[in-house]
Amino acid sequence: MRVVMFGYQTWGHRTLQALLDSEHEVPLVVTHPKSDHAYEKIWDDSVADLAEQHGVPVLIRNRPDDEDLMSALKEAAPDVIVATNWRTWIPPQIFNLPPRGTLNIHDSLLPAYAGFSPLIWALINGEKEVGVTAHMMNDELDAGDIVLQRAVPVGPTDTTTDLFHKTLELFGPITVDGLALIASGRTDWVKQDRSKASFFHKRSTEDIRIDWNWPAEDLERLVRAQCAPYPSAFTYHRGQQLDILAAAVSQGRYGGTPGRIFYQEGDAVVIVAGADARTGRNHGLAIKRVRTHDGRELPAAEYFTTMGGYLTNQP
Repeated sequence: MRVVMFGYQTWGHRTLQALLDSEHEVPLVVTHPKSDHAYEKIWDDSVADLAEQHGVPVLIRNRPDDEDLMSALKEAAPDVIVATNWRTWIPPQIFNLPPRGTLNIHDSLLPAYAGFSPLIWALINGEKEVGVTAHMMNDELDAGDIVLQRAVPVGPTDTTTDLFHKTLELFGPITVDGLALIASGRTDWVKQDRSKASFFHKRSTEDIRIDWNWPAEDLERLVRAQCAPYPSAFTYHRGQQLDILAAAVSQGRYGGTPGRIFYQEGDAVVIVAGADARTGRNHGLAIKRVRTHDGRELPAAEYFTTMGGYLTNQP
């Protein structure tokens, strides 16, 4: 089949490589310009460079809504469009243009975690598995009928980076396998149960600011979710930002006020956590490694030389 691809960053790069290695013909690629957004500078293998290396024409757009793009798409005459990590809305006149429709590849197990940063949100929420969905695009973002889904387990110490690498391996195969099903003439796709749908926004600074009213279990997952190369979860100590690089749920239970720098447990320093920490039934967050406002990384036991005082969510 003739396949036009809309894609961006490493997800799009991996998908395009799979298409180039397949039996399909790629007459045109559409991608976004490079971005300064913190999360879009991560995993930023260039779709444009890969396409140009293989002699495939490339158009760069923030939004696919101009007449020149429509003319190029009609000239390319795709049988199907594949979209991977396209960051803005694709209008019906584009996704309905090919006779076999548009196949979107999304890194969650839809209908849950539609939208942005699904791996980070899923890890924070304690999901037991994550995955990739190939679905037919319709008028609602990430809501079309499901062609294929593939899942991988979330391990007890997995970070978002671990999950990225696990799910990235699924992108090429699920794209090629989904196209094979479309080429076979099948249309009996699985409709999404919209009662189970959830839609998440792009992450920003407010989403990584630690709230010590959260239970320690949730905070530990937040730290793993915001691992390198993502921006680190942070708090404030004595008016200065303090990034939390590694942490665990404490062995003991600690009572008091959320955010209290309380107790050295092994090589970690325990911070009281949870809105009901006053009951003394909660575990704390055992911080293992931090980064100071001036960029120094050091073990928590070296940074917190005395107990007492508080970590806060504002300077």
